[in-house]
Parts: sequence; C-alpha cells; structure tokens
Amino acid sequence: MPSLPYLAPIVMLALSNVFMTFAWYGHLKFGAKPLWIVVLISWGIAFFEYWLAVPANRIGHQVYSAAELKTMQEVITLLVFAIFSVMYLGEKLTVNHLIGFALIAGGAFFIFKGPL
Repeated sequence: MPSLPYLAPIVMLALSNVFMTFAWYGHLKFGAKPLWIVVLISWGIAFFEYWLAVPANRIGHQVYSAAELKTMQEVITLLVFAIFSVMYLGEKLTVNHLIGFALIAGGAFFIFKGPL
C-alpha cells in the first residue's frame, strides 16, 4: 500500500484544483457581477487552494521530483477542468479537446518514465 507522501499530494492537488477552478472560472456564470467583486471572491477561494497545494508539494517532494509534481498538477488540472466545464459551465468536450489532453498525458508519461 502506498505511503502518505505518495498518495497525499495526489488527493490534495485534486482538491486544490477544485478550489482554483472555481476561483478562476466559476464567476463566468455571473457575468453581470462587477469585476472587483468576483476578483475578491476568487481571491478568497484561492486562499483555500493554497492551503492544499503548498503542503501537497512539500509532502510530495519527499518522493517526487519538482517536475513530477508539476506534471501531476497539470494533468489533475485538466481532469478537474474537463469535469467542471461540462458539469458546471455546461460546455461540451470535443474530439480536439480529447486529443489535446491525450497529448499532454503522453508528455506526462515521459516525465514519470525517467531518463532514457
């Protein structure tokens, strides 16, 4: 069974991405609200994202390289965003999106594969 430094960063980065996705994109459903209000609300949401992302990277760096942590973050971001954009914003994912995500996942494979 994987230990805390292996699993905790994945879970914490996933949760932090939920917060950050709402901070960055959640306001799109409220286009009539003044920008200064949505910026302040976004900052408040992002505060909680940092409370997850920073410890996730500190814990994860015990067993993952910085490049692996960043790659993990980006892949998780895409997954969370894809779900968010469909379920919250009501947007559709196209074949082009899926191909682009697959190419990024291919890049992630090489980051975790190690030196050739």
